[in-house]
Amino acid sequence: MDRKSGKPVAIVTAAGRGIGAECARAMAHRGYAVSLLSRSGAAQELAEELGGLGMSGSITDPADLDRLVTQTVETYGRLDALIHNAGHAPRSMNSAGTAQARASSYAADDPFEPTEIEDAEWLAGFGMMFLSAVRLLRLSIPVMRRRSGGSVVLISTFSAFEPRLTYPVSSVIRAALSALVKLYSDRYGREGVRINAILPGFLENWDQPDEVLRSIPLGRRGALAEIGETAAFLTSPAAGYITGQSILVDGGVNRSI
Repeated sequence: MDRKSGKPVAIVTAAGRGIGAECARAMAHRGYAVSLLSRSGAAQELAEELGGLGMSGSITDPADLDRLVTQTVETYGRLDALIHNAGHAPRSMNSAGTAQARASSYAADDPFEPTEIEDAEWLAGFGMMFLSAVRLLRLSIPVMRRRSGGSVVLISTFSAFEPRLTYPVSSVIRAALSALVKLYSDRYGREGVRINAILPGFLENWDQPDEVLRSIPLGRRGALAEIGETAAFLTSPAAGYITGQSILVDGGVNRSI
């Protein structure tokens, strides 16, 4: 056990690369001991680099999530922050590992038919993006409540506010995350637990056509580190009066008010 450091402790999922890895780095740089999970060994390698705890496992496996929280608390004796990252959904542009991944256009007249999405794809997206968050909150919030406080950040997507044909499963299911954020913040805010969501836009880890880049008011894709720093801010005392929010970090690409 390592209960002597007194550092605050953060769990980050899907932390082997991309957004999750940058969130882990940002939290470590702010003085957190990090506990990381990914399906590959990359989370363990990053945890070693950052002086934290790393393990292999899937966010869709309840046993892996239970092991993540249990080992974190056994090692550090506390849990102060949770960053739930889930990666790419089925039917996302350029998504990897899905049977029907497609390279779709960004145009509104995209010929893709939402009625073609099969039950298995909806269920896979629900399990990965929504149910994994519910399960991890179920395990983590009681630990935070015992210490009278903590902060949760759910990594969502900009298309939760403006659904896109190019991200149909993600758009629909991650819109539900915003409702989850409101539900949990209303109940657990009185016990010092804050919960917010980050809605990233187009980021540097995905190539995009020129028409997409022209649609972004800031004229560029976002840096992964910018999402990590936003997550670190939301878990910090500086964000102590922010809860129940779904915060766009999208370069202004969403036009909704």
